[in-house]
Amino acid sequence: MIPEIRHDWQSEEILKIYNSPLLELIYKAAEVHRSENNFAEVQVSSLLSIKTGGCTEDCSYCPQAARYHTDTEVQPLMKTADVVETAIMAKAAGASRMCLGAAWRSVRDNRDFDRVLDMVRGITALDMEVCCTLGMLTESQAKKLADAGLYAYNHNLDSSAEFYETIISTRTYEDRLDTLNHVRNANITVCSGGIIGMGESIADRIGMLQTLANMPQHPDSVPINALVPVKGTPLENQKRVEIWDMIRMIATARILMPKTVVRLSAGRNEMSMPEQALCFMAGANSIFAGDKLLTTPNPTFDTDMQMFDILGLKPRRPFQEREHSSTAEPVSELTA
Repeated sequence: MIPEIRHDWQSEEILKIYNSPLLELIYKAAEVHRSENNFAEVQVSSLLSIKTGGCTEDCSYCPQAARYHTDTEVQPLMKTADVVETAIMAKAAGASRMCLGAAWRSVRDNRDFDRVLDMVRGITALDMEVCCTLGMLTESQAKKLADAGLYAYNHNLDSSAEFYETIISTRTYEDRLDTLNHVRNANITVCSGGIIGMGESIADRIGMLQTLANMPQHPDSVPINALVPVKGTPLENQKRVEIWDMIRMIATARILMPKTVVRLSAGRNEMSMPEQALCFMAGANSIFAGDKLLTTPNPTFDTDMQMFDILGLKPRRPFQEREHSSTAEPVSELTA
């Protein structure tokens, strides 16, 4: 089975896939996954908060927003040597990508950004992929990151354009799309996904997947996050996402974007090994490893490697995403 690579998905088509009988959906997604990817390889990333807390945004799910009263302590930007040392340890544990997150609304052209560029250079020299999530970027900032060797940039859409307005007011959906435009045009691989369990409807989940799948070039990586409710945030009382919802999202993303790396992301700490195995079968081929995702708990490297042994999985070597096509349509044409 060779799936068709499409960029014209209609919401009704996606909803039909999402609502398929669960076992049938997993089977179809697994067929697509086996056709387009090495089924036994999982890309392992390590995520480090290089600047924690104090963010001016009002993202309802985030414990790093300054306006919410959470247990997250504000910490300054880490030293470059400490970040590179952490990357060395992550690589030794099995990670091929080091993801650096800073609680900024947007990047500023200052000494802190210069330090981040040094971090990118230092980790790239270790033969690791480097991904950053630093907030909004300008075109020139994206170019500077590319010149420093940045491999990927994460900027999640979070949800549909319609639901987005109910969880964030300090930046627009179009702001996020603009940043993704700058990233793609700088020839940096795009990492963009979202969160389920925030109170959104199934239509909102479909809308997010439709926006991602109908980009002129599919995102190279799509993280699917289950909300981890944090005390002190507006979403602290949300119920845990059902595993079946995560599987449906992963499987649908795999069918819509056959070659994209689909990451089983936040919320994995609450999943059993059999639940995670179903997610891998449904098309997930990336995880975050390490005991913390920015500020929330995550399984340890050792736990994940034991799971890989049992399931017959292996970490993927770095730099395996497909090459950018020089004939792809300009990303600047993207709209919500």
